[in-house]
Amino acid sequence: METSLHQQLKLHYACDASQTEVVVGRYRIDAVRSDELIEVQCASLSAIKTKISALLDRHTVRVVKPIILRTRIAKKSNSRGKVTSRRLSPKRGDTLDLFEDLIYFTRVFPHQNLILELALIHVEQTRVPGRRHRRRWRKDYRVADVSLERIESTMELRSAEDLFEMVGLDRECDSFTTEDIARVTGRPRWFAQKIAYVLKHTRAIEPIGRNRSGILYRAA
Repeated sequence: METSLHQQLKLHYACDASQTEVVVGRYRIDAVRSDELIEVQCASLSAIKTKISALLDRHTVRVVKPIILRTRIAKKSNSRGKVTSRRLSPKRGDTLDLFEDLIYFTRVFPHQNLILELALIHVEQTRVPGRRHRRRWRKDYRVADVSLERIESTMELRSAEDLFEMVGLDRECDSFTTEDIARVTGRPRWFAQKIAYVLKHTRAIEPIGRNRSGILYRAA
């Protein structure tokens, strides 16, 4: 089911409402603006990689990937009831979250006809009671909807170099490891390994050897 967030972002990026849900060939596109096809992808990028690859042969495509910076949780006693409470979730997102998703999109990005736009947003997540389960570890709620509160900023990525710059690595550095990536980004080593995977497979970096800390990389 389409969330309010997806619908709101489609309308935001389209010229007008008539330019949403447009059929192009055998695909339905979220929005069309000027000479760009726009696809808003709130879910995993892997779900649209075949579609985007096919469209890139003849069209300029802008894939909008929302990055949720802050979430306000609104609770209802039932799906039709009024909101009974609101609170901010302690979880925060940032641009580096993209790398976890890009692992499944490195055969598509980068491409000369592709613009990957990060929409850094604040949302409200509406929760209602879920079905009761005997197992206590099951969530006692379900997410009924997610809606847009505001777009804080956007960021365009068009090349592997853009990804490299986003990480904050020094291009003049002779070599670095995933330990260095973890230090620069403030993320754990396992996440730094995902960043390195994406940078390697988008040809932003290249392996040049190995030391005790692991594989050595340098900017490509």
